[in-house]
Amino acid sequence: MKLFFVQKRILVIAIITLLFFSYFNSGCSKLDTTDIGSELLPAVDNIHTFDTLLSINTSQGISNIDSTIVGSVDDQVLGKISDPLFGSTQASVFVQLKPSYFPFYYGNAMDTINNSLAPGTGFDSVVLCLSYKGFWGDSSVPVGLDVWSVPVNAGGLWDSLYQPKNINYAPPLGSKLGSATIDVRRLGDFFKYANKKDSASNQIRIKLSNSFANSLFGLDSLGNNPFRSDSLFRLFQNGFAVTVNSGNSLLYTNFTDSTSKLEVHYRRKNAGVLDTTYTAFRIYTVLGSSMIAPSVSANNIVRNRAGYPVNFPTSNEVYVQSSPGTYANLNIPGLSGLSNRVIHRAEIIMEQIPDPTSTQFTAPRILYLELKDTGATIKYKPVYLDLNPGVVYDPDNLNYFFPSSGVDYTYHGGYVRDKTDQFGNPIKYYNFNITRYVQSIVTQHIPNYPLRVSAPYKIEYPQYISSFDDGKRAGNNKLSYGRIKLGSGTNANYKMRLRLVYSKL
Repeated sequence: MKLFFVQKRILVIAIITLLFFSYFNSGCSKLDTTDIGSELLPAVDNIHTFDTLLSINTSQGISNIDSTIVGSVDDQVLGKISDPLFGSTQASVFVQLKPSYFPFYYGNAMDTINNSLAPGTGFDSVVLCLSYKGFWGDSSVPVGLDVWSVPVNAGGLWDSLYQPKNINYAPPLGSKLGSATIDVRRLGDFFKYANKKDSASNQIRIKLSNSFANSLFGLDSLGNNPFRSDSLFRLFQNGFAVTVNSGNSLLYTNFTDSTSKLEVHYRRKNAGVLDTTYTAFRIYTVLGSSMIAPSVSANNIVRNRAGYPVNFPTSNEVYVQSSPGTYANLNIPGLSGLSNRVIHRAEIIMEQIPDPTSTQFTAPRILYLELKDTGATIKYKPVYLDLNPGVVYDPDNLNYFFPSSGVDYTYHGGYVRDKTDQFGNPIKYYNFNITRYVQSIVTQHIPNYPLRVSAPYKIEYPQYISSFDDGKRAGNNKLSYGRIKLGSGTNANYKMRLRLVYSKL
């Protein structure tokens, strides 16, 4: 009898447990999940909670004037692109590379005296080396590079340490010093150099002419010769320009990387034995020893979109290209006059129109959404509240107009993702969470601002520039890296739209 009651009790507990989990699973099935992060939304039952789509009016924008400054410590862009949708890109780099001390000498002290190396020594070669930090475009097409000298009188701007140089600036070219053809696919391979004693990978190497090598080896550090001081050396060798004559990709380099240098290879006697070695000239970003002034650099980037689809988009598409690039203007009229309600989710959805060239010319890593403030002068500012909900910021306050820890992309969105469209095509897409901003439009009646979406290298708000803040934030995109054709607000299959999940009050 006791066993019977025990079994009966176990059966009751099992039934209660089963009913509980059935109820729990039933409740969970009515919850919705957002397409950003893992937040849960209340069930859309069209009784208490509703789901609707608001139309977005879109138009194409192009940045014809871009004043982006690429610093000497930033990654530089070098290459040539012919994009069937966005047109051509030509990028060149310019840099000063100097000895590590002055007065300078090769090998041992006093080796370079009276315009000659010590007996038994001589030059081997001079190689310009650039670090390799990745590429964008078609890696199957070899890249042809040319190296030039930069004249001493380079437009009166090149050698000024206090003259900012944006992507539109390029000093004039002097004499051609060397050329090389690069296979982008092999840049990650290790290779031997310097008499097979040293090795390197992820490095672009361009051997310079013997005549230029002879000019370097014909110097000494006595009197007023170029190796005597930094200022005299710059009068002799004021920098290098690297341009591209062929290819269909952009290469990325960084001058401050240890693999970026001018290698001067030569032979010397070491303990009576002839030995091959090299010394390296580098870039200096701060005042160095022996009064080496900081080096100057520039990164010139030229876009030509004339005659390409980006310049005459249809009403069903918009083109977004990374800086210096293009953008899309957005307007959501349905947000104006929206009745009082609780906004559970307000999410902008942007989808790529299938593009066969996107396997080579890939999409930007990050898109950025901002507000267009059309006052006395048109200016842009950050989206209220939704860039980073964990940080207090105010787009109208000079002192904290932007989240101190940057954009929380996990919450706000904007990062590129993959999906398959209704026709089975693989496409990219982006989502933006603007829930708190829309709630403020509804309950606090802040303006329903026009919007802009772009793929910036740096996020710039000139109105906030002060002695304490330069008004710029990282855009989390490489310069000139990425482009995408998106469906507009009228596209039938890839419509840009705002999804609202809300409850009535």
